[in-house]
Amino acid sequence: MATTESVNIESDELRERYRIEREKRLLPDGHDQYLEPIGRFAHLREDPYSNLDQREPFTDEVTVAIIGGGFAGLSAGARLKEAGIDDLILIESGGDVGGVWYWNRYPGAMCDTAAMVYLPLLEETNYYPSEKYVQGYEIHAHAQRIATTFGLYDNALFSTKVEDLSWNEDLNRWIIKTNRGDEITAQFVAMGTGPMHHPKLPGISGIEDFKGHMFHTARWDYDYTGGDRTGKPLKGLSDKRVGIIGTGATAVQCIPHLAASAGDLYVFQRTPSSIDIRNNRPLTDDDFAELDSGWQREWLINFATLQGGGFADADLVKDGWTDIAIRIRDRIVQRLQDNPGSELPDVWLEAFAESDDEKMNEIRGRVDSIISNQTTAEALKPWYRQLCKRPCFHDEYLQSFNNPNTHLIDTDGKGVQQIDETGVWANGEHYELDCIILASGFEVHIVHNAHYETYGKNGKSLNEHWEGGMKSLHGINIHGFPNLFILGLAQGGSLVANVTHNFTESASAIAAMVGSCIAKGSETLEPTAEAEHEWVNRLEVQDRGFLGNCTPGYYNNEGSPASDRDLFSTARFPEGPVAFFDYLRDWTTNGNFEGLEFSPPSLNTKHAE
Repeated sequence: MATTESVNIESDELRERYRIEREKRLLPDGHDQYLEPIGRFAHLREDPYSNLDQREPFTDEVTVAIIGGGFAGLSAGARLKEAGIDDLILIESGGDVGGVWYWNRYPGAMCDTAAMVYLPLLEETNYYPSEKYVQGYEIHAHAQRIATTFGLYDNALFSTKVEDLSWNEDLNRWIIKTNRGDEITAQFVAMGTGPMHHPKLPGISGIEDFKGHMFHTARWDYDYTGGDRTGKPLKGLSDKRVGIIGTGATAVQCIPHLAASAGDLYVFQRTPSSIDIRNNRPLTDDDFAELDSGWQREWLINFATLQGGGFADADLVKDGWTDIAIRIRDRIVQRLQDNPGSELPDVWLEAFAESDDEKMNEIRGRVDSIISNQTTAEALKPWYRQLCKRPCFHDEYLQSFNNPNTHLIDTDGKGVQQIDETGVWANGEHYELDCIILASGFEVHIVHNAHYETYGKNGKSLNEHWEGGMKSLHGINIHGFPNLFILGLAQGGSLVANVTHNFTESASAIAAMVGSCIAKGSETLEPTAEAEHEWVNRLEVQDRGFLGNCTPGYYNNEGSPASDRDLFSTARFPEGPVAFFDYLRDWTTNGNFEGLEFSPPSLNTKHAE
């Protein structure tokens, strides 16, 4: 095993090291360093997993149209069905439900949040996960289970992309136009397009010149590699020189499979991920024996409480996410006990810094304990705070670099220089390759971004309405866009450690609003401008000082300075996700729907005529 510097590095030394490593990786073009999938990569916009079935355009009217068939859209559909609203349609660009879990079929794909809280609607579908962290194909199967359980397949349009969404003020209806000639009229529209749905490409010079085989992890080519997404060996790579560009969350999961199968594997690294212990295990009947009705919500609230620094009688999930949160919380308590009268913000900052330093020193120490080559070990150590980038949890990734056929090409923050006809240039050296795999992931949007335009009252677009930053009521409703709902993370719970929890809570609120509108005999509901303004002012702007000092990544727009638009768009409920979810439930169950205006039934004559 490697023997390197002491694991316990003092705070001032760490801050300086973090600053140096960040400066290495800053690029002037920020997020613009990524390319749109065009030319050779236009296929990334297409679906290789389903045949395009010919059908007649859909031109009927529905009560609710749901755009997006991932967990956001499925949650909305399930809650609406539970509320007795059966007249709905699901529109999805892929050939099936699942969202990112339909598209992501690379070997090793799995959730990095415990399945008992990540998989939505477990009780409603009477399903228990097979493992603490389940594989991607099981997650996809659960999406299909939700769709089957709630009859969402019955009226679904797959392989269909929305191209225009416009409010018709004469009809008080939304008109949805698609690439399949559909012109759907809907009283309500719920947009569940998700935070990750559009593959992105690294802007590397010569990326289109490579004459060997090249593909993106979002469209894994099993015809070339052999194997399948259940983990069968990638026998087609046994005599191949394979290069993978990227060492983020996707690469962390698929590299162990590549390392086990490729003739030689070259891993091109710009920034190492932080790799904590996963400790995955099968779940058995004993894990579910004492669960009572309502158990999943109990687990969800427990996880979100601990994530928000709150107190719970027990840690039900017991993972890396709750570990760091509990460390911070316990330090805060101890400091307040030791120093009565201390200011909580100062105490929190100190506790966070100490806990993070402790955790990251442990993670770097774990690298030393696993990696046999000292040079490789040093290159795999992450030098940034844990929450600067998506934390990773894995028990085979680091071990892969002890394989003599696995070669880490660390670029010291510079990234790959160039791709040519035969391979990759990095650090002034050329690596001849048979295959290049792009592990550059998806566009990540905390704010809704659907790649189609939405037009509300008076033909005003959503982009125009949000020119100065996102404005909403609860992150769900938008003034000037009646009967339109968004399922996302922004301006609400903003629980990034478990995104699906945000969706199910918003879905319940949407079902309540739609149900109330129909029960009142109203045609429309819409937040007032005042309510939208008051909500945005109530929100807390995230600490950009922390993210601004982080190594570049999608959490901080690749290190680019935050604009006012960014700050508004990522603002969140100040008391944390659990308080927001409680607030939203109270808001919907009291029946008043403060801040919403429902049209008077007596005036709703246009559509009836």
